[in-house]
Amino acid sequence: MRVFVAGTTGVIGRCLVPLLISTGHEVIGLARSYGAGVAIEALGADVVQADALDHAAMRRAVRVAEPDAVVHLLTAIPPRINPRRMSREFAQTNRLRTQGTLNLVDAAQQAGAKRIITQGLAYAYDPDGQGLATEAVPFWQHPPKQFGPVLDALRELEDLTEEAGGLVLRLGHLYGPGTIYAPGGSFVRQVRAGKVPIVGTGDGTFSFTHVDDAASAIAAALHGHVRGALNIVDDEPAPVREWLPILAELLDAPTPRHIPVALARLAAGGWGVAFMTQLRGADNTLARRNLDWSPRYSSWRQGFAAELTHAARP
Repeated sequence: MRVFVAGTTGVIGRCLVPLLISTGHEVIGLARSYGAGVAIEALGADVVQADALDHAAMRRAVRVAEPDAVVHLLTAIPPRINPRRMSREFAQTNRLRTQGTLNLVDAAQQAGAKRIITQGLAYAYDPDGQGLATEAVPFWQHPPKQFGPVLDALRELEDLTEEAGGLVLRLGHLYGPGTIYAPGGSFVRQVRAGKVPIVGTGDGTFSFTHVDDAASAIAAALHGHVRGALNIVDDEPAPVREWLPILAELLDAPTPRHIPVALARLAAGGWGVAFMTQLRGADNTLARRNLDWSPRYSSWRQGFAAELTHAARP
């Protein structure tokens, strides 16, 4: 199968391309610049050059690639996010999820691609309700102001994917090489410095996804006909009060302190507090059944240990 990947040099793309090539696929990566093209070629993929936000250029690039399938992994998320400036720092990613998705889906359809897969989020679910969120649970109905534009962009990405008969893979909090949870990642550095507290009772529930598991889910989805959206997360969603102290212990970092919500709101704003206290975990039952997929790391406990056991100090 010829697979066109937009976002080849991102943390998922760098795992996905070798996996696809090793299983017999031909991969064509989208490059915006010469440097990105060199990096894509180093992964073993062919290259077409275009700006994802340029509609005509995307049509030409995908037409040249002649793909059977198109995978959209484009983001521009900063390595460290200030929750008070989230709407500003996610502005480019929001454009890639809206205009970029529109351009890519249109180009894929014009080129005759039979499969379209896009990257969504499994931690945008409405926190009101009981238990883990299935794919039927709506996105956050009344989100903190800073998260509003991100949700709007995600909804548009999902609508465009659905209209094209594609599949959205809703990923959890990514960890592994190149992420904020990697040994040199921004979140790990903050935990080492004792700067990540447990806010309130630490009820925010995280569903984690190792980058290798995200890549394997995409590879599995290429061969099926599943449409709509699927949660690609591990089997053990956990509240911050549970996973953060374990992460700190693996890093030989200070035990996270507890701070009241009011104090956290002054420092991190409404979204920062919601992120640590209100997120809802996601259920991966449908993905396991419909993709015949299972995560390599069934729990963040195993994954964190594998990635960070020897990374207590830089």
